[in-house]
Amino acid sequence: MIAALRHTLPGTPLISPPPHHDIYSIEDLAQLIYDLKQINPRARVCVKLVAEEGVGTIAAGVAKGYADVIHLSGHDGGTGASPWSSIKSAGAPWELGLSETQQVLVMNDLRGRVRLRADGGMKNARDVIVAALMGAEEYGFGTAAAVAVGCKMARQCHLNTCPVGVATQREDLRAKFKGTPEHVVNLFAGVAMEVREHLAMLGARSLDEIIGRVDLLEQAEPAVEDPRIAMLDLGRLLGDSDPTRERARRRQQPRNDRPDDRPLDDELIEQCLHSLNNGFPAKLSARVSNQNRTVGAKLAGEIAYRWGDDGLPYGTIEVQLVGSAGQSFGAFCIKGLRLVLTGEANDYVAKGMGGGEVVVRPPVEAAYTSHENVIAGNTVMYGATGGSLFVAGRAGERFAVRNSGGRAVVEGVGDHGCEYMTEGVVVILGETGRNFGAGMSNGVAYVLDDHREFPKRVNPELVGLAQVTGAADIELLEGLVRRHFEVTGSARAWEILERWDHYLPLFWKVAPHFALTEEGPQTVVQRHLASIKAGAH
Repeated sequence: MIAALRHTLPGTPLISPPPHHDIYSIEDLAQLIYDLKQINPRARVCVKLVAEEGVGTIAAGVAKGYADVIHLSGHDGGTGASPWSSIKSAGAPWELGLSETQQVLVMNDLRGRVRLRADGGMKNARDVIVAALMGAEEYGFGTAAAVAVGCKMARQCHLNTCPVGVATQREDLRAKFKGTPEHVVNLFAGVAMEVREHLAMLGARSLDEIIGRVDLLEQAEPAVEDPRIAMLDLGRLLGDSDPTRERARRRQQPRNDRPDDRPLDDELIEQCLHSLNNGFPAKLSARVSNQNRTVGAKLAGEIAYRWGDDGLPYGTIEVQLVGSAGQSFGAFCIKGLRLVLTGEANDYVAKGMGGGEVVVRPPVEAAYTSHENVIAGNTVMYGATGGSLFVAGRAGERFAVRNSGGRAVVEGVGDHGCEYMTEGVVVILGETGRNFGAGMSNGVAYVLDDHREFPKRVNPELVGLAQVTGAADIELLEGLVRRHFEVTGSARAWEILERWDHYLPLFWKVAPHFALTEEGPQTVVQRHLASIKAGAH
């Protein structure tokens, strides 16, 4: 089940957890939010922050990055799979993070753009009321809901030995699970009823009336005399940055969207609306500049919305583009969509693609040598689960990080290529940077090593090298190089094909150590080879 959800093979050890490896700044986060809103304009985007000192400043940046919900997570609660040190030593109480975030957003006139959510050990109606008074509109229950359905807090979720069958894939333990949806319904019905009682005592008719009313909170007298407790001052925690309620009366935006933003995809969707609705072929063309970000994602989202994850037959909608594309060109590409860019592209090309085909190629009149020049940015094909990418030129760092099923041909990459890769095929017709294949637990890469320096650039912890000698490997490699030439017109690919006997011995096959000695990993090669023969490209 986990392998299917993570787009990898059963039994594959997964080194790195799922969070995004392409987020290093608030600008990266803003781009990710934009990407998500393009692929699904109907959804709200939530950014989760750990409650800690200074979180208000981060939250202000997240609001400016056009998130819809900011989630402040406290140190209490947490999954039973977490180590004790993480549960007890990570973050601060949600009250501290929520209070600071509310004050900073109100002072900077950003509060109306986002909704606030709090969680971290919430158990009853009083927690909800306090969170509402401090500014939260939404409230997260985790541990309490798990206990209501039968969790015994054994804290062995990660061992597959849950004694009550909540967190396990063992059928004998699952048989012990007695929880029902009604158990959770009863919990929240009780919490809701108790919330109404607290509201009545406050003289309020709804939660909306008390959001941000921190003036209704005061520091309690200590139950016991203790000089240390007497020194505690919660004045800043209970500070009211909007005592006149002037900002609070301003209407909350339904969505925190960029004003007057009209992505190029809106024009493309209008041009092929008939094809989208009925599945007829369509060929589109447009010019693109680096102001046009995430080109193709909204179109892919509309295909998925109408036709599901299976998309449409190969190449049903083809878009020919000319120019210099902004970030995230071809992000989340889906089956049935083919994007061909003549020019160059920024970072995140084909990130998260699940199908279809993305091509980046230089103009015919380009005077430079493709495999010696960069034509696509960093973090290309990050997190792909399917589809094919062909880049007639070099790409930047972190190429195909967390690739989980996509195929790619590129003519050179920077550092950290194929990091955390769990499935798929990558062909590199040129030099690579250092640390290639770090954390690569499955899949295969074929790297052309003209200067015989590649072995020094591989991270040998999980992967090994072998000459490309197997018939299936040779057929798959040659087929992808040939397809690369067909769609890009690459002179580099043509030279390799024309002198195949010369270049084939210069290729290294990169795969996990077990894949080079056992039969199992060969299924990756066989599966991709079969899909190419079937015309899935």
